Amino acid sequence: MRYARSAASSDYNCRLPSNPTSEAPVSETCRDDPRLDRLRLWLEHGLGWRDAGLAPASADASFRRYFRVTHGGETCIAMDAPPDREDVEPYLRVAAMLRDTGVNAPRVVARNADEGFLLLTDLGSITYLAELADRSRADVLYADAVRALVRIQDGGRSHAAGLPPYDEKLLRFEMSLFTDWLLGRHLGLELTAAESAALCRILDRLVANALEQPRVFVHRDYHSRNLMVCPDANPGILDFQDAVHGPLTYDLVSLLRDCYVSWPQSKVLEWARSFLEQARVADVVHGVDEATFLRWFDLMGVQRHLKASGIFARLWHRDGKPGYLPDVPRTLGYVVEACARHDELHPLGELVGERVLPAVRASLGTASA
Repeated sequence: MRYARSAASSDYNCRLPSNPTSEAPVSETCRDDPRLDRLRLWLEHGLGWRDAGLAPASADASFRRYFRVTHGGETCIAMDAPPDREDVEPYLRVAAMLRDTGVNAPRVVARNADEGFLLLTDLGSITYLAELADRSRADVLYADAVRALVRIQDGGRSHAAGLPPYDEKLLRFEMSLFTDWLLGRHLGLELTAAESAALCRILDRLVANALEQPRVFVHRDYHSRNLMVCPDANPGILDFQDAVHGPLTYDLVSLLRDCYVSWPQSKVLEWARSFLEQARVADVVHGVDEATFLRWFDLMGVQRHLKASGIFARLWHRDGKPGYLPDVPRTLGYVVEACARHDELHPLGELVGERVLPAVRASLGTASA
């Protein structure tokens, strides 16, 4: 979920969306759109906003769409979530949970859940990803994001147990996206018996690593495309409807080893240690030494990045969205780097570094053909 204007890419390791959002009036960009007609009818007749202006406000990997609505000099965001494709109830439930922790999540202004429309407060149009084109902003932005994450985990304790569990079944399903969609469907890569056996052992370790961590409120997509730069209560937090009750380090690794922007290891460790210090003060974590925490963090990242690379391949082959494929090399690069730091993961690092990454890079020239 991103309400983003386009921005120029910089020379550091960052890729802005390949299809920047247009903010041209809807009349110029959307024709023959029954869902949009229904949204207009709701705004005009349900809310009495007959003079409201609409402009596209996002491009998303899901079936949801967002429009910036202008009325009476104010703006809101209209979510279009087709009921046969998307359920707005998880969004409504998790939004209330997050706001209860004191972080800046959109407030629901009006709803038409039967038709899949929500009207939300507007958190602006500048994502962290766009703002981080100015490298000098990184420390301030990540400090704010880390503080907000600790607040979610601290203030969300009473809510976390009511979220779906991030259990072994879900962890294994996510990693199957790597083998099924990236290795199988996208690359047509067949593993040797030895590679398959080693991969199975390593996936077992990744599951065990996730399950041994303290369980907390997990946003599940806490990264630079879902964090908005806000003058007050920074960051604004989006795309939280898939929240789960899961591992302590999951959201932190999503933030600091982001699939869309990367930072030097020294900087990542600085920010990770800041999180650990604040989490200890808040009693979110206790009795855990730094070495254990950083191992959790590394292995959690491997699990997430295997999943993400598979999702990016699935978005292309199933949903016809090739725009995420250029992020696969960065995403798998994190896997190679983490595996190099842990002997038990070396076979996976070799597989990804020597077979998978070269094949991915070769595929990028034909992915959109």
